[in-house]
Amino acid sequence: MQFSTVNGVNLHYQVVGAPEGSPLLVFANSLGTDFRIWRDVIVRFIGECAILTYDKRGHGLSDLGETPYTIDDHIADLEALLDHLKQTGAIVVGLSIGGLIAQGLYAKRPDLVRAMVLCDTAHRIGDEQLWNGRIDAVAQGGIESLADGIMQRWFTREFPHAHPSAYQGYRTMLSRQPDAGYAASCAAIRDADFTESCAAIKIPTLCVVGDQDDATPPALVAELSKLIPDSRFEIIKDAGHLPCIEQPDILSDMIKAFFDEAGLWPKS
Repeated sequence: MQFSTVNGVNLHYQVVGAPEGSPLLVFANSLGTDFRIWRDVIVRFIGECAILTYDKRGHGLSDLGETPYTIDDHIADLEALLDHLKQTGAIVVGLSIGGLIAQGLYAKRPDLVRAMVLCDTAHRIGDEQLWNGRIDAVAQGGIESLADGIMQRWFTREFPHAHPSAYQGYRTMLSRQPDAGYAASCAAIRDADFTESCAAIKIPTLCVVGDQDDATPPALVAELSKLIPDSRFEIIKDAGHLPCIEQPDILSDMIKAFFDEAGLWPKS
């Protein structure tokens, strides 16, 4: 396991190397998850790209830090981790809050971001009432009290029947995240708004969403894509909020096609 203390928080991360000159893929995960959600996507890039995955503060094996968080806290952590690893020009694949982190990182440090894959995310996600209600519910009953409803938004209706063991495993992953870290990140999402900065994005960007995503529906992600000049928009069939779990092959193929189109794919 790999750890680094940045901004007073010890972050858990993983680096998978690749031949010199290969692009770096950075995977930023969603609320209530750790970096293991990317496993079935990552394996399709090993040897072709260098890979960085990490647990954002308050999630997985990373420290909690001071709460509540702002989105700037999460952005600063990824910025510091990339600086620690002496990396620039990464391709950032961000899911949900990870997509907000990617947008904010590009706005703050464009030298660190060469391209973005914004997966099941938006320029602004939800509203104050939604996130305050989520924060209050966690304070009263913990994540466990919300877990069943969250799982229904994460996955298609077919997934728990087709993959009952995996469904239970991901539910366990969710419920074992620190309550304080989850609630603090809810506050970060609540206050994050990149609507105005989207127009200034000048790097290749792919916006992708599951067709059955109830958390960030296709119409919302399409709206994000319209705000970003020359971005590409794709819908993944038979996927909810976490296509990296339900449809990793399709998501990986979309990313590789995006690489080809944007001239990002390493040449053999």
